[in-house]
Amino acid sequence: MTDDDTITFRLAVPGDLDAIVALLVDDALGAVREHPGTPAAVCYVEAFDDMHANPNQDLMVVDDGGTVAGYLELSFVRGLSRKGMLRAQIESVRIAGHLRGRGVGKRFFETAIERARTRGAAMIQLTTDKTRPDALRFYEQLGFTASHEGMKLSLRD
Repeated sequence: MTDDDTITFRLAVPGDLDAIVALLVDDALGAVREHPGTPAAVCYVEAFDDMHANPNQDLMVVDDGGTVAGYLELSFVRGLSRKGMLRAQIESVRIAGHLRGRGVGKRFFETAIERARTRGAAMIQLTTDKTRPDALRFYEQLGFTASHEGMKLSLRD
């Protein structure tokens, strides 16, 4: 069993990419929409490099004694509405199965929320797939509310 004293939260580095992709693949939705394999496919390398270089993108990981065991993307977006408010957007949240139910996800979110607050964000928003009721309950327990109806339009197959 993992010792929670070995768990830290940090920004991802390029050497984390294979482990991040493995986390993305290791769930029911990811298994059908992601591309497994080591090394990570070029599409992931290009996306990681682009996001890693962007000062408005924080790629965060849960580090469990040197092993990547969680991931989320924290993006910062400024808009004109709400008086030019800076928003933080959280996406692609994954926690390794052996850490679920142990408070690691909550601590990970608290770290991301504090990072957003420090950056000056006035709101954090996220989306979750409607087929993930456990994730929805988790976010609600953290204080997130289902205040809007999200919609998507796929632009490619």
